[in-house]
Amino acid sequence: MITKEALQFLNDLVANNNTDWMHAHKKRYEQYKKDYHQFIASLLTELKKGDPTLESLEVKNCTFRINRDIRFSKDKSPYKTNMGAWFSQDKFRKNSPGYYVHFEKGNSFIAGGVWCPEPEDLKKIRKEIAFFYDDLNEIINDTHFKTEFNAITRDDDNVLKKAPKDYAPNHPAIEFLKLKSFTASQKIDDSLFTQEDFSIKVAQKLMALKPMNDFLRRALDTDD
Repeated sequence: MITKEALQFLNDLVANNNTDWMHAHKKRYEQYKKDYHQFIASLLTELKKGDPTLESLEVKNCTFRINRDIRFSKDKSPYKTNMGAWFSQDKFRKNSPGYYVHFEKGNSFIAGGVWCPEPEDLKKIRKEIAFFYDDLNEIINDTHFKTEFNAITRDDDNVLKKAPKDYAPNHPAIEFLKLKSFTASQKIDDSLFTQEDFSIKVAQKLMALKPMNDFLRRALDTDD
């Protein structure tokens, strides 16, 4: 669970997103950081019970820096006002399948999968889908998956308008082959983060994504 003190720190940061305020509240930030790490440790303990591929992960592998990358952003606010955690099946591989938990007042959610894979990885995933469409179809139609996440995420930025190169428009898996990311998400109420059994409840939800992550991992580990 997230402590009330950590939530208050984020609320205050929203109204005072500048370096002077942060420097003046360094002790509060240090305590927030400890709470953040404890929050991740609790989640990680529960997730490892359901997904042994996470066993090698440590808290430091799942955190994000509070500083924003403002080099190419019109918003020059220096700090993030959300709390996120990323639990990847392979901590050393970029865009490895994993699970994500995000707290942001009014916009909290959980998610998982592979977001914007590199071109070579995208080819591998599409090849796996093309040959083993039935496997993926079974995964996304599983009761647990549908109850928690309903479907793989689709939006205008995530779906090609035409069939990708080397695939026929009438391929039975064409709607999945058009995808550029392979994720699923669920919005959750902010209040869930303050409940004592938060980690247990969220880990149970995220485990609905494990079969999809295993499918994606299998694709990425297959040599052409």
